Amino acid sequence: MEKVHFPVLHREVLDALKIKKDGVYVDATLGPGGHSELILKHLNSKGKLIGIDKDIRAIEFAAKKFSDSRVILRRGNFKDMGNILLEEGISEVDGILFDLGISMIQMKDAERGFSFSSDEKLDMRMDMTQILSAWDVINNYSEKDLSRILWEYGEERHSRKIARLIVKNRERSPIDTCAELAKIVESVYRKRGKIHPATKTFQALRIEVNKELENLNAGLCAAESLLKRTGRLCVISYHSLEDRIVKQFIADKVKKETFRKITKKPVTASLEEIEMNPASRSAKLRVAEKI
Repeated sequence: MEKVHFPVLHREVLDALKIKKDGVYVDATLGPGGHSELILKHLNSKGKLIGIDKDIRAIEFAAKKFSDSRVILRRGNFKDMGNILLEEGISEVDGILFDLGISMIQMKDAERGFSFSSDEKLDMRMDMTQILSAWDVINNYSEKDLSRILWEYGEERHSRKIARLIVKNRERSPIDTCAELAKIVESVYRKRGKIHPATKTFQALRIEVNKELENLNAGLCAAESLLKRTGRLCVISYHSLEDRIVKQFIADKVKKETFRKITKKPVTASLEEIEMNPASRSAKLRVAEKI
């Protein structure tokens, strides 16, 4: 796992969190634990780190990685972090980090059905215990709903054509694999550019399956209630829909004078980091402090 994972904007995140040695911090999207590992290095024996992730595999991996009494690992959705922390006897924290989107671990696991080229069944569930999967969406949603999802969540300009083709193809037989779906989307495009034609469709599906935008709104509200005065909120987003929600949330809280903006513009990866980790190219970090 660690060989394929690079914690995005790690220097910038550590700087933004202003870590106190005896502070309490939440990694709300634990993943392979790259950011958590770096945060831990700045904590003393009184400090605490709470790692939360919907993916049981991430929790199992982190449990092997962190044999440390300062670390609390919990499987769950970050929208429920208030209750998760309350169960651990924690009512307030010094900093919260969200590193949104899919991790490279999930992307590289063909069985999870996130990759365009995967011959595995369409899935895309971050929480493998939930019922709704990408297969259900593709094979059961109406043409109208498919078109709406592709437009709203993927900003896909060919949303109607793709939705129509999906319905036409599934009438013959179910669309089972990622590769099958990618081929259908590719047929709508006359030529292939630098970005795979199915990128927006797969993004839209993943957002729908995991209710990512709804959960993000709820997670940000949970973070606000948990942060101490001067506590830092750090959010890394990877596409415009997420970034818009984060930007608007912070702007609203600044108006209400409950937060102050730390980053006037989103922080992006350096050329050096992008060269080492191309996935960081689209990352945007926004930071706010509770007042």
